[in-house]
Amino acid sequence: MVRVWREETWPRIHVKAKAESGEVLFADQVGIRSDQVTGHTWGARGCTPVVRRTGNRFSINAMSAISTKGRMHFMVFTETFDADVMCRFLDRLAGHFDRKVHLILDGHSRHHSRKVRAWLADHPDRIELHFLPSYSPELNPDEKVNAGLKRSLPMHSRARDQAQHAAEPRRFFHRRQRQPHIVRGYFGGPHVRYILE
Repeated sequence: MVRVWREETWPRIHVKAKAESGEVLFADQVGIRSDQVTGHTWGARGCTPVVRRTGNRFSINAMSAISTKGRMHFMVFTETFDADVMCRFLDRLAGHFDRKVHLILDGHSRHHSRKVRAWLADHPDRIELHFLPSYSPELNPDEKVNAGLKRSLPMHSRARDQAQHAAEPRRFFHRRQRQPHIVRGYFGGPHVRYILE
């Protein structure tokens, strides 16, 4: 499946998008919990280090999309990732472009939901979805965005609620939007270099 994607499916999408003067973006979603351990720690040999955390537990989610031109679009949200959220993301994304967007993402069930299919049917000239092979996150450069986001989070979160917890990811995404050279760099890894070839 991976070979078919790289040698047949992706070139076909690329040619189609170019013929339509469209924009190709790779997208993914990520969840961040207030009690997850981030950063590095240390401990004496044979002793597991203990990282103190707040007793509050809440999570936020984010969806981002990046292009080889260094563009990044994102949405941070506190609700569960569902079809309504996906449609809202598609609405926002379509609003940023005056041409068709070819959006490449994984096979998450929400991406295939009836509501999302209805949205796409109502906006055939705005966005077209393409799906990566199953169990192949390494083919999606937006996974590197998620990894960078998690590495950027402070080790000791002092957020008291979801709103505060969402502030740091928003800062990360806004910073990356002003750093197109870093966004373009996400396409340079060995598994995603096929996109540029």
